[in-house]
Amino acid sequence: MKAVVLRQPGSTAHFEYMDVPTPVIRPGWSLVKIKGFGINRSEIFTREGKSPSVRFPRILGIECVGVVHETSDAQRLPVGAKVVSIMGEMGRAFDGSYAEYCLLPNEQIYPIASDLPWRLLAAIPETYYTAYGSLQNLRIEEKDTVLVRGATSGVGVAFAKLLKALFPSVQVYGSSRSSEKRALLLAAGFDGMIEDREGILQTDQSFDKVLELIGPATIKNSFAHIREGGIICVTGLLGGVWELQQFDPIMEIKNNSYLTSFHSGEVSGEKLAEVIKLIEAKKVDATPEMIFALADVGKAHDYLQSADSFGKVIVLNE
Repeated sequence: MKAVVLRQPGSTAHFEYMDVPTPVIRPGWSLVKIKGFGINRSEIFTREGKSPSVRFPRILGIECVGVVHETSDAQRLPVGAKVVSIMGEMGRAFDGSYAEYCLLPNEQIYPIASDLPWRLLAAIPETYYTAYGSLQNLRIEEKDTVLVRGATSGVGVAFAKLLKALFPSVQVYGSSRSSEKRALLLAAGFDGMIEDREGILQTDQSFDKVLELIGPATIKNSFAHIREGGIICVTGLLGGVWELQQFDPIMEIKNNSYLTSFHSGEVSGEKLAEVIKLIEAKKVDATPEMIFALADVGKAHDYLQSADSFGKVIVLNE
């Protein structure tokens, strides 16, 4: 099979598109023919050597959509079944989705019933699952005004689309370091854009709910913009800072507000099915911003890291 192998951490120049043996199934594992997958920031971190547990060479990729090609559980995962897989140690402890086929633990393969085309399904699993879980943890109400910090990311755009589908009257604002992305954010469903300059929001506005995708780098500033009883959900680490330093909860958690989080590593097959059904029922436009071929995974990484990046980036094997 064809695969993109990362021989050693570093730049995208270390990716090698090559022939490798197709994995052989074993008890408890099944082989998935990959139709498509999303590119994620965590894979960029791993490529750069920021995932200490990952050993090389490795085929990266923490999500995929496809069909069961060979199975060790014909009852639950019959050959030909449409499936999704995300997270676990996929692309980390064992080879992931940057390939034509992927051998996965059966408990990490989730059957789906959907007629959406592969280009839409490939954009959904990790990104929309994360956005959906974050939206639930924020306990959105119709009266809320919401801020998405790091709004131009795939999760940020997905969150806004799901939010507007469920709560059309909610006002949602997106932050970005580039004012040039205002038009893109408005077209994606945001009601306004706020410039984020060196981790400081350039506004006096406050919000009922904040989806924090930048992470620990900007949490303190996000609390400066939270209303009485509001909620901040930390979901992303786009700021490149992994932990909160010198954080006094009594002083920093302002206005009797709440701090929560969502981690997509806690995967629920039922919740995955819910978000796919929601996208279908509400006709949410899950179209990815950019689509690459498997041989061009390096270019997909470069785009996601560029100043031009916006929304979800996927690879299709079709």
